[in-house]
Amino acid sequence: MNGESAMPPLPEIGDLAARQLVEGTLAPIVVLDADLCHLYVNPAWGKVSGLPASAFLGRTLGEVLPDLQRPDDVLRDVLRDGQPREATISGTTGVCSPLGQRLWRAVYHRVELPGQGTCLCGIGVEISSLRRYLDDLETAHQRLALLDAAATRVGTTLDIETTCQELVDLLAPSLTDLAAVAIVEEEFTGAPPPPPGFLRLRKTRGVAPPGMEWLLRQLGGPGPYVDVPRGIATRHCLDTGRPWLGNLASDELFQKVTVDPERTRLFRAAGVHSLLIAPLITPSRPVGVILLGRAGASQPFNDDDLVTIQALADRAALSIDSARRYSYEHTMALELQRALLSEPRTPHPAVEVAARYLPSGRSVLVGGDWYDSIPLPDSHTLLVMGDVMGHGFQAAVAMSQYRSLLRTIAASGAGVDKILGEFDRQVAQLGLDRLATCLLAVMDPGAGTCTAASAGHLPPARVRPDSDVEVLWLPAGPPIGTGLGGYESLTVRMDPGTTLLLYTDGLVERRDTDIDTSVQALETLSLPADGPLDDMLDTLLARLANGAYEDDVAILAARQRDAHD
Repeated sequence: MNGESAMPPLPEIGDLAARQLVEGTLAPIVVLDADLCHLYVNPAWGKVSGLPASAFLGRTLGEVLPDLQRPDDVLRDVLRDGQPREATISGTTGVCSPLGQRLWRAVYHRVELPGQGTCLCGIGVEISSLRRYLDDLETAHQRLALLDAAATRVGTTLDIETTCQELVDLLAPSLTDLAAVAIVEEEFTGAPPPPPGFLRLRKTRGVAPPGMEWLLRQLGGPGPYVDVPRGIATRHCLDTGRPWLGNLASDELFQKVTVDPERTRLFRAAGVHSLLIAPLITPSRPVGVILLGRAGASQPFNDDDLVTIQALADRAALSIDSARRYSYEHTMALELQRALLSEPRTPHPAVEVAARYLPSGRSVLVGGDWYDSIPLPDSHTLLVMGDVMGHGFQAAVAMSQYRSLLRTIAASGAGVDKILGEFDRQVAQLGLDRLATCLLAVMDPGAGTCTAASAGHLPPARVRPDSDVEVLWLPAGPPIGTGLGGYESLTVRMDPGTTLLLYTDGLVERRDTDIDTSVQALETLSLPADGPLDDMLDTLLARLANGAYEDDVAILAARQRDAHD
């Protein structure tokens, strides 16, 4: 304060040593009158404020430094009861500081000064650096917690859409106002490929604050894809593996982000001022990008944001890539299963059939379940349900061999017990090393009967026209491939409108539950017996489903057609 004292010599500070202490300390000290106007400021406060002492004399703090938050209520309480109190002063002065908002902690005492009456003396200390340190520490803790949360909240399933939604939900509103994910599209099934030199991104998931959802819908255009040329920031991120940052972006900078320059207007209309694009990269290939935006009063992205978001992106890229590979392999496996399984043959016109196949939820592997319907002489129809032991491609290949062999044997028109016996003998002779269970049932619409035999397979069920379900317990012979033979058949009545259900153990088998108990539980169901068979199977699956099935499920339903159909 240029050595200038704004207060006349008073007994309390008139002593030379005391005055040297007050004016030489680094702590700001002020003396205020009963109206909170300044009577004295020491040089330390002058350096903090950037103003001379004369600027304060006879004026309140608000009149001199209006950008500071003032503790006037606290000061009046000290004047009233004489109890010292602490108060906080925060804001900015005329002195530039790398800390931005500054913070002081001050203690105020009521004093009686000759000739001045009741006054206040305030002594403060700046704690801006401490507050900044604590804020930074808290921010670091929050971001570490966010990274930890990513491990449990992103990638909880092997579904791409779900994984992308989990990612944007984690990012917004914690680190950004709006977030959107786009995935590199490598397969162009059902759509023409992108132009040469373009990269196709498939829009997946996004999140925006209320009132800004329209921006996400319009940014990428009307279609599900965006074809990105070189020179666009999104493409640059994927090509280099480095994020792109546009803080307080100009229109020209926004145009580096969008394929269509007109979309700059959309950013402006939504109040978006800063953008960050983070690549989703795995060690082997680019997966996609995250687009993040801050709008309105939100601060631009800083270096810490950049580090945190890229760390989240790196983790999410692995989860999304795993989901994508699972989806691709799962689709390929199902296509292979369908190719091996194919649809059952068309039965005789007097019989209608419907079938379902569901892979287990444990893996993408194909399995050994199969079903078939084979027309026989005399308007009979042979229904087949089989299950080769094990999972995977070897079981599926064995299933295909067993199915073809059984079709050849069934052409003889022998009884179901004889067919199973010959089937078992030939499989054992061929040396196929996988056992299989098998259930055969011949429907005879003319006689209104069904004759069935089992090679270690679960019993069929009969759904009566009144929707009651009855399990048909058959004599169970040994599985196919043992060479033991010895199969017995059972003939039951099939009244008009009655449906026969054949299934594999994946439909009813439950952990920690006896299989016979699970089969008997079928009799507690009530199924729609008078509608389409597809509706019956859908209802059956819906009522027995409890999350992902533990084993593959195959179901075959057959019913004699009404004579008037």
